[in-house]
Amino acid sequence: MVVGRYKTAVTTRINQLRQTPGGKVWQRGYYECIIRNEREWRATQQYIQNNPTRWAEDRENLDTLLTKMTHRT
Repeated sequence: MVVGRYKTAVTTRINQLRQTPGGKVWQRGYYECIIRNEREWRATQQYIQNNPTRWAEDRENLDTLLTKMTHRT
């Protein structure tokens, strides 16, 4: 409930700033999880630190997708 309200508020504000009413902000398949111990904390920390370097390969990365679609050989 708290997370849902937060996401709604953030989405509303981002869409106001972008002037894109009703636009989607959150990544599909996103889910919250509870970190229960030190091992899970470290794994989550590592995932967050490494995530930006993997963005180029992510199928949600529209820049990469558009480059592939418009690249002519």
